[in-house]
Amino acid sequence: MPSELTTRPLTKHFGVEVLDLNLTRMTRDRLYPQVRALFEEHSALLFRRQSVTPGDHIRIASLFGPIEDRQADERKPGDAFEISQVSNVLPDGSVAAEMDLQTLNLKANQLWHTDSTFLPVPALANLLIGRVVTSSGGETELASTRVAWRDMPEALKARVRDRVVWHRYSHSRARISPELAKLPKFHKWPDRPWPAIWRNPVNGQEALYIASHAFKVAGMSELEGAALIDELVAFCTEPEYIYSHRWQPGDVLIWDERATLHRGMPWPYDQPRTLSSICVSVTDADGLHEMLARAA
Repeated sequence: MPSELTTRPLTKHFGVEVLDLNLTRMTRDRLYPQVRALFEEHSALLFRRQSVTPGDHIRIASLFGPIEDRQADERKPGDAFEISQVSNVLPDGSVAAEMDLQTLNLKANQLWHTDSTFLPVPALANLLIGRVVTSSGGETELASTRVAWRDMPEALKARVRDRVVWHRYSHSRARISPELAKLPKFHKWPDRPWPAIWRNPVNGQEALYIASHAFKVAGMSELEGAALIDELVAFCTEPEYIYSHRWQPGDVLIWDERATLHRGMPWPYDQPRTLSSICVSVTDADGLHEMLARAA
């Protein structure tokens, strides 16, 4: 463990809280190498009581890799990148009703998922910051697909180990609302195939790579593949593999998308809730080239 950083475990299996570190002072040469080593080893990092501005958020995220920009094709020349707000607050400051499409999209995030598996280049990490939190509920839960894969019965492993799984953004939204799934933003990218197992090139650890966006397993009927995906997710999300984070303003939670599933939890929908999210994309150093080769 890096000597400059003090940590304590989030669970007995994965994740650490990093104590007494001001993220705004982290640079590529100072503290980031130690933080990145913890990220590779523990899959999830928590930093409490941070004062991270939007500019800080972008700079810190860029240390981990290229910033994911799903709206690049929609912005006009000269328009700046906008940090994604996971929020039920409307532009006029009011709160979206529980059955509004905006809230239904947030409810789709309550399915166990991995960010960006439907993109040509998926996510390495999400850097999520608590901005406005609710009086109850609204937790973000993480499940370690690395530890679950380690513990999984060999018979179940054998059914998926060498398989390729197909992912579609609208698939997860259709599980919540057919109307939501019809929105154009959920059809911008063609279906993506990814191997079911992601090997971390830094430490060689394997993790199951699935998501609520996963709808088909190559070589199986869609019905059979969907049943296998559900079985795998159910195993990975047994209570012993889960960390549940109760948000406080200023909390920063960073997790490895290659080795975890996550979901939001319900909250009182008449209360505002806002989390700021930046995903960064994987590179060849994170295993992208290997995954693309195995998916071909």
